Amino acid sequence: MIRVPGGRLRMGATEFYPEEGPIVEVEVSAFELDEHPVTNADYLRFVTGTGYVTVAEQPLDPALFPGADPATLVPGGLVFTPTPGPVDLADWRRWWRWQPGAHWRAPEGPGSGIDDRLAHPVVQIAFEDAVAYAAWAGKRLPTEAEWEWAARGGLVGTRFAWGEELRPGDVLMANTWQGDFPYRNTGADGWVGTSPVGSFPANGYGLRDMIGNVWEWTADAWSPRHGMAPTVQPGERANLFAADAAGPGRRVTKGGSHLCAPEYCVRYRPAARSSQTEDSATTNLGFRCAL
Repeated sequence: MIRVPGGRLRMGATEFYPEEGPIVEVEVSAFELDEHPVTNADYLRFVTGTGYVTVAEQPLDPALFPGADPATLVPGGLVFTPTPGPVDLADWRRWWRWQPGAHWRAPEGPGSGIDDRLAHPVVQIAFEDAVAYAAWAGKRLPTEAEWEWAARGGLVGTRFAWGEELRPGDVLMANTWQGDFPYRNTGADGWVGTSPVGSFPANGYGLRDMIGNVWEWTADAWSPRHGMAPTVQPGERANLFAADAAGPGRRVTKGGSHLCAPEYCVRYRPAARSSQTEDSATTNLGFRCAL
């Protein structure tokens, strides 16, 4: 882990997406953060030692899906699938598919595996899967403010984690989509999909892959703007451990992923944030731990 000094964060941005504003000042105490996202090798040690079963491997509860065909309620996760050509970018269902049998050991479903990706970030991880690993490791998930402060690497107010230019000196600084989304990906320094952790330059604190590669869970419940109360959708909860509530709540994820492209998702920045339901398991979602 890397020690991140404390300080006063100007959290958020106003030039890209409304959920990133308003800019607020937050005091962040010093803490420690994993140098890179938790890898498949890391998660394998956890599962081998505990027998833990992830959300994507568990049967779905028919009570949470009234009217659904029980035959379709099988374990799985969302898998990114390139389209044959240009499509309407307002419809994410064009490139995401529900894949039965997709989970962290088989990220794209039956027939896929992680034997050649042990140094890649673990994916298909739901919020409680990340919380369980963190507890086993004697750690926790970072807050949104901690994550953003760490991602900035000591820089104040810059657009990107490394400064104002997307590719300073024409150097690719993170694993993001290269080409035409969502149908032609030329690869980020040769990597299509996730890349081994540490493949791109570290930030000012020595942290790797804070931007791109995979989205990362934080401990914070989702709110549509900074300073607002967490949003609770009908049938959802803001607190995973609320004993009298049913269904998943929403959490903040940070950092963007290998699927972020300028024409679709300019979220490869420290201030960028996204909302994910706690039971989300996808091929571009992982995490790292704090202490």
